[in-house]
Amino acid sequence: MASAAQTLGRYRTAAAVVGALAVIPLVPGLNSSYVLHMFILMLMWSVIGMAWNLLGGYCGQVSFGHAAFFGLGAYTGGILYYHLGWSAWWGLPVGMVVVTLGALGVGYICLRLRGPYFALGTLAMGEVLRVTAENLEWLTEGTRGIMLETRTWVAKEPFYYVILAIAVASFAVLEVMVRSKWGYYFVAIREDQDAAESLGIDTTLYKTIALVVSAVLTGVAGAFYTCYMGYIDPEIVFALHDVSIVTIMVVMVGGVATRWGPLVGAVIMILLSEVVRTLPYIGRAHQTLFGILLIVIIIFLPNGVVGDFRKMIRFFLGRSKPAGAGGV
Repeated sequence: MASAAQTLGRYRTAAAVVGALAVIPLVPGLNSSYVLHMFILMLMWSVIGMAWNLLGGYCGQVSFGHAAFFGLGAYTGGILYYHLGWSAWWGLPVGMVVVTLGALGVGYICLRLRGPYFALGTLAMGEVLRVTAENLEWLTEGTRGIMLETRTWVAKEPFYYVILAIAVASFAVLEVMVRSKWGYYFVAIREDQDAAESLGIDTTLYKTIALVVSAVLTGVAGAFYTCYMGYIDPEIVFALHDVSIVTIMVVMVGGVATRWGPLVGAVIMILLSEVVRTLPYIGRAHQTLFGILLIVIIIFLPNGVVGDFRKMIRFFLGRSKPAGAGGV
């Protein structure tokens, strides 16, 4: 009975969050172009964070190369538009196929490695794809990038609802996976891969599944980015610091291996980045501030804002007590 009540509570919470997000463009003051742009970025980064969380949080395979999958998805839409004259939105379904093949290639190379070696391997693959995109000028236009001369929509509202639908679908897919038999296999691999293998779990298979699903969702976000921003180049979509590292920070700040951590982390990181960019004399130093924030999170909130939420509440309630007040 308790399990059924908890499941019902999770569904209610998710429905309430989706309902609140769905009415944002209808609320005066929140439907401005700037505010909707912020929400679109938050939802996009929450999708990327959820994708990384499946592989790094639940399966324990920490990737520093998710920019590779983001860039593959982004360039799929851009190339279809630039060379074939198709709508860049075709990058979403076609990009899923392209990114799946790319993820299988990356997995064949990197899933042979463990721990920091896997992380370094994925980082290297992301950089290889960035350099490749810069040099294949006949296909990617190199450092000039690809610009969409025609846009599907000018207003922000349609883009908002598209990325909201993608975020809801991503959340639903990952929720089903994590709470299924696969989810238990992922956690077993994360905790002790050798022990998982001794129990008969095909660790290579399930790590590959986690990698492919994580990559595909990241690629979908990349394809959406092309349609929304209307311009891509290798330094933007294959960027180590602006994509791969920020993705990890979104999950670390929000909470690794938590349901709502990526969304909370995306909200915090987008709002913080906007605040920092408005400060004078900061410039590119905002990345240094993000690094300091990550160190603070790791030291004081190792499970992120969501994972250590009760710890934060106890801390603030304890500080709010008057001097000399005793516990109950």
